[in-house]
Amino acid sequence: MTALSPLERKSLKARAHHLNPVVLIGDAGLTPAVMREIDLAIKSHELIKVRMMGDDREARTAAYESICGELHCAPVQHIGKLMVLYRPKPVNPAAAAAALRSRRPAGPRKTKKQLAQQAMGKPVGKLAGKPMGKPGVRSAGKSASKSAGNLASKTGRKPAGRPAVKTTSRLRPRVKRT
Repeated sequence: MTALSPLERKSLKARAHHLNPVVLIGDAGLTPAVMREIDLAIKSHELIKVRMMGDDREARTAAYESICGELHCAPVQHIGKLMVLYRPKPVNPAAAAAALRSRRPAGPRKTKKQLAQQAMGKPVGKLAGKPMGKPGVRSAGKSASKSAGNLASKTGRKPAGRPAVKTTSRLRPRVKRT
């Protein structure tokens, strides 16, 4: 059996909370076929729930202890007919090294356009090639202010914008005029 610290046991209980039982033990008890199924489930999932039918509490406790002893797994929780078992997957050094090699480099991804600009020696990024103004000051630009001025001179009124104060309320009922 693998010993777990209280903190590890607590985190495993939290992970197992939403799991459904993957192995059901019937009235026949712990048969070799059931033990193989539990072993396969633990190999593939690490953390599993097992439900044991039957009303004998001592038999369920004995089965729980024998499963943990034979399969070298850690007992996480045993509440009523549910048992939670944990056995970490063995670490394969070759597989871990391959997983590290296959990861993409850290940082934001670059688009095809950014890679082409980088190959040509141009600056790359969102602000590349844009003039920098004063920090914290927004300007509408020359064309926006010109067109607003032209509109005001032609029509004799200010360009339409968002009103400062809303004059109507949605809470007030509308009155029909007849």
